[in-house]
Amino acid sequence: MKQVCVLGNGQLGRMLRQAGEPLGIAVWPVGLEADPDAVPFQQSTITAEIERWPETALTRELARHPAFVNRDVFPIIADRLTQKQLFDRLGLATAPWQLLADKAEWPGVFEMLGELAIVKRRTGGYDGRGQWRLRENETGQLPDECYGECIVEQGINFSGEVSLVGARSRDGATVFYPLTHNLHQEGILRMSVAFPQADARQQAQAEEMLSAIMHELEYVGVMAMECFITPAGLLINELAPRVHNSGHWTQNGASISQFELHLRAITGLPLPPPVVSAPSVMVNLIGTDLNYDWLRLPLVHLHWYDKEVRPGRKVGHLNLSDCDTGRLSATLEALIPLLPPEYASGIVWAQARLD
Repeated sequence: MKQVCVLGNGQLGRMLRQAGEPLGIAVWPVGLEADPDAVPFQQSTITAEIERWPETALTRELARHPAFVNRDVFPIIADRLTQKQLFDRLGLATAPWQLLADKAEWPGVFEMLGELAIVKRRTGGYDGRGQWRLRENETGQLPDECYGECIVEQGINFSGEVSLVGARSRDGATVFYPLTHNLHQEGILRMSVAFPQADARQQAQAEEMLSAIMHELEYVGVMAMECFITPAGLLINELAPRVHNSGHWTQNGASISQFELHLRAITGLPLPPPVVSAPSVMVNLIGTDLNYDWLRLPLVHLHWYDKEVRPGRKVGHLNLSDCDTGRLSATLEALIPLLPPEYASGIVWAQARLD
């Protein structure tokens, strides 16, 4: 039996473990503070559900492990400075940006980037945390400790957000899902919608960019690339060197889920292109109590993470997939009274995508 150890034991590790069971792959998600002697990593392939981690007894052991896939890639992508430098080196479209080292740079920043600057911490910060949207009269809001530890990029006037989830095998073969349309509110992904056939031009551009990145890094496994839609084409926002929230719909909407695809890639199993036959919608459950009434709707698949429910915390997701977009839209409508009021606008957004 193949064995995989996942560094990190959150919901992504949990779903990787679930995906491994039918394949006969034993997947062990492990916490960062786990005792190395209690972790069966010696005969395992090592992967991670997180981009960066503190030094612990376990991570020191894994850092030396020859089967830690993509070990040297994580630091490049976890730092937004080196991530942006990678895009520039490969000539890939991304928002104009620079390192923000000193307060004295602000006049030049606005001269180069325009009236809206997006400041992001180089490391950490996700789901809207560690980011600031600043105009010239608002720069005093940025904490002093951010200078030298942040990049600043141009605020982009985009018409939508999409992500591409793909995978690369050890021999360099790549496969991709159709582009996923995403809705973020307050920096958190709320809804995703995917179709069997994405916009052909956008799909081709996205596949070309993500392929270039994965080949340059000699990456193995699933990677996600978030992009802005602009009149000039797609602009890369950020990368995730792992399975990704915007790919959760693949669990019920594709012949091979992103979790199975990642395990196939890192363990050397066949990697055919996943088949997507029907539109899919993913509803992120954020700070919302479990409600089994969702399951009264026949299209709804519930994925509950068994985490303590707290405001702003991702605690599960709902997947819906059907070839009849009218039936999909009607099911979303039926979900509205079963969810807190803040979900309604996202559901309306998804219904508009399906029309």
